[in-house]
Amino acid sequence: MASGRERRAEAETFTARLKKQWHRARVGVRRAAVDYFRGDGSDWIALVGLLLTVPLIAAATLVNPVWFSPAALVMPVVVGGLLLRPASLLGLYAASATALIVESVRLGPYTEGPSRVTPGVVLVVAACGFFGLLLAQFRNRVGVPWRRGGTMLFDLRERIRVQSKLPGLPDGWHREMALRPAGGQSFSGDFVVAARTNGGRTLEVVLTDVSGKGMDAGSRALLLSGAFGGLLGSLPPHAFLPAANGYLLRQDWDEGFATSIHLVLDLDSGDYELYSAGHPPGLQLSAGSGRWEEKAAEGPLLGVYDGAQFDPVKGSLRPGDVLMLFTDGLVETADRDIVEGIDRLTGEADRYVAGGFHGAAWHLIEAVAKDVNDDRALLLICREGPTAAATR
Repeated sequence: MASGRERRAEAETFTARLKKQWHRARVGVRRAAVDYFRGDGSDWIALVGLLLTVPLIAAATLVNPVWFSPAALVMPVVVGGLLLRPASLLGLYAASATALIVESVRLGPYTEGPSRVTPGVVLVVAACGFFGLLLAQFRNRVGVPWRRGGTMLFDLRERIRVQSKLPGLPDGWHREMALRPAGGQSFSGDFVVAARTNGGRTLEVVLTDVSGKGMDAGSRALLLSGAFGGLLGSLPPHAFLPAANGYLLRQDWDEGFATSIHLVLDLDSGDYELYSAGHPPGLQLSAGSGRWEEKAAEGPLLGVYDGAQFDPVKGSLRPGDVLMLFTDGLVETADRDIVEGIDRLTGEADRYVAGGFHGAAWHLIEAVAKDVNDDRALLLICREGPTAAATR
């Protein structure tokens, strides 16, 4: 018992208590910093830091106004517009205005020499503060701090990319896809959802082109890709496009239409059905003849009217055959109709017939529609012949 009392006494010494308090303080600061950069915590850390910066800048200006211009106060104002909430931002602006007044009084009238607080300096600081307040109000309305905005956009882009990933295929088959958003952006109105159904014996792929392009269509593409991914495999193939059409109609968007093409491929026999909703036709290369044949199914745009019918076109992929699906941005432009675009696409694709289509999707987009300001997507499904399989 004596040893126990001694250990408790040692634990209650001033040094031990100080260590515990220091540990609690470190943990609290670490948690506050993590919450702050996640956007979940208060902005008091940034506010205190910026409030301390304002008098330091003012003091440096009073000591050496040539090297430290009064306009330097714009720096904490701009940073505050990116970091702080509107209420905290007003406090920072009050401190900056006070610093400008002090500098103006201590340095004297601007007419007596350079490096003074001129009306132009005041105007620049006030303009930056105004735009910073607008940004803070926008972030406050949206409810997403700037620290999370980039993370959320990155997460959305990755979700679209993961949902557009094609499943693996058995030996003797090759698939690949290339997607190029308009204007070099990270978001696109074109997307793909795919799944192996019927115990893995069937490949179902849906290529969709949402109205609009780039960032404007990216949010709708993300919503539709999630919905279409849930429908794919949960419904019979002939019921997918009617269900997708009904979903778009229920959204009641101003730009609520989309084109889509749905491939249902039997991986054992190579037989397939192709359903279309106002989408450009698929192209099949016949290994026997070396010619491209259009596979055009009948069906209206998605989201236009209820009760639409979608009639499939049937075909079969034999060894050496290739099926190519694409969006209209690849073959149709303002100065080129879709027929001319398809001819150019098939002409470029003929270059890969002898050597195989591995890695061809991206190069075809580069060759046919590199500078087109529209979303472009290309999907290739190849049934490899014995020679190609042996070479691989």
